[in-house]
Amino acid sequence: MAQQTPQDTLLAPSPAPRPPLARLSSSPGPSPLPKSGIVVFSGGSATNSLVDVFEGVRAANAAATLSYVIPISDNGGSTSEIIRVFGGPGIGDVRSRLVRLIPDDGKPETTAIKHLFNHRLPPVYAAARAEWFEIVEGTHPLWRHISSPKRELMRSLFNSFNLEVVKRMRPSSRFDFSGSSIGNLFLTGARLFTGSFEAAIYLLSSICAVPDRVAVLPALNTNFAHHIAAGLADGTVITGQNDISHPSAPTAAVPLPNPSTGANTGVNTPALSTNHDLDEHDSIEDANLPGSLPALRRPAITFSKEDEEDLPARIARLWYINPYGQEIRIPANPRVLEALRSASTVIYSIGSLFTSLIPNLILKGVGEAIASPHIRNKILLLNGTTDRETGPSSNALSGLDFVAAIANACADSRGLPRPVAEDYAQYVTHVIYIEGPKSPAVDKRVFAQLGIDTMRLYGPKDGQGKGGRYDAKALAQTLEGIVGRKDMRSDRSRRNTLVG
Repeated sequence: MAQQTPQDTLLAPSPAPRPPLARLSSSPGPSPLPKSGIVVFSGGSATNSLVDVFEGVRAANAAATLSYVIPISDNGGSTSEIIRVFGGPGIGDVRSRLVRLIPDDGKPETTAIKHLFNHRLPPVYAAARAEWFEIVEGTHPLWRHISSPKRELMRSLFNSFNLEVVKRMRPSSRFDFSGSSIGNLFLTGARLFTGSFEAAIYLLSSICAVPDRVAVLPALNTNFAHHIAAGLADGTVITGQNDISHPSAPTAAVPLPNPSTGANTGVNTPALSTNHDLDEHDSIEDANLPGSLPALRRPAITFSKEDEEDLPARIARLWYINPYGQEIRIPANPRVLEALRSASTVIYSIGSLFTSLIPNLILKGVGEAIASPHIRNKILLLNGTTDRETGPSSNALSGLDFVAAIANACADSRGLPRPVAEDYAQYVTHVIYIEGPKSPAVDKRVFAQLGIDTMRLYGPKDGQGKGGRYDAKALAQTLEGIVGRKDMRSDRSRRNTLVG
């Protein structure tokens, strides 16, 4: 993606049209409530570290609601096994955010619920399956401190999921519990039982006591899997989020026995039926259509985010695909658009640019809503380091390239051509960043010419020393200053956390 250089002299924007005069009425109705909501676009784990910061910003603006918009295109990890067998959306990031939002009230039951939904089964199938049945039967130590009414409600959904597992067993395939997230299994069981993804989210939110003022919204409200593809600058196309972000070698869900010897080819996994008279239907997964892309069918339970190779070229564009690899355009979840209509601030949070942020933005309706002038603040939190998606390392994306990717995605959502640099401020008004050895380069002069404000923060390095991470206090002060509920100039400590 070539970096666009703004013109030396930019045209002054034309003045906004004056609003029409209000019509006189003998009994005027109440004035409309000011738009004060905050919408955060993010993925899962990275933004979990900033949840308290965003809640603080919401609290500083007492009338605000806080909505997290999360993509459902993930097809890696234990989510890949759920999609392989049951289909449905990628739920891992939604579950992760809901559990992170459980209040820290110090109650033993609250802590126990958080531990249960965060728990992962062992990586070996036999041990994972055995522990799963302890949870289903209510004998696992994780149930300690959870009250009987909640335990029985949760167990009923676990039992419902287990029944679906048994129904889908075939001589050639069975569900692999290895490394499964208990929260993911619960959310899937609730979705299958109610027939509604949002009903399942509501149920988990209620059990987790997520505050009413906070909403976790899937970018798509669907009972089906939706996958993405990325086109690289060299013409290469990569299908599936896992292969874009952190590919893993193909693995079998549960290794099958050797047809000639009956010996199991895996380690510590149970032998399946050796019936050789398999119907053709038994070799087809229920959740996969015949002829669908192999890259979208294979499990990817094990992968590493640390050992990743560079992409051969930059990612130029991202789009949704159907099971056969054809591009499709999908409307966003209506509740996401409703949240944007009532928002005054949008935050593009940290995380994977092309697999966490962009899948939210390219949906129909999102770009138009973000471009609306009633959203005053459109804030990008720039990552402290680049990764596989924002490389290759020899030609990593700059801060301006991040902004361009967001603007291009929003324009794509609207069915418009890619905007020129002078139009980026329709979609991004502020860039907050920290400097580190692998941080995206930021040219403040260029951003100033484009009408985009930049704020550089100091922050400690991460545990591996690979890059920077945001200091929570400094970030909160900066965001509160932008939203307009706090004057940072009155806080003397600002000089230690913020660099102009």
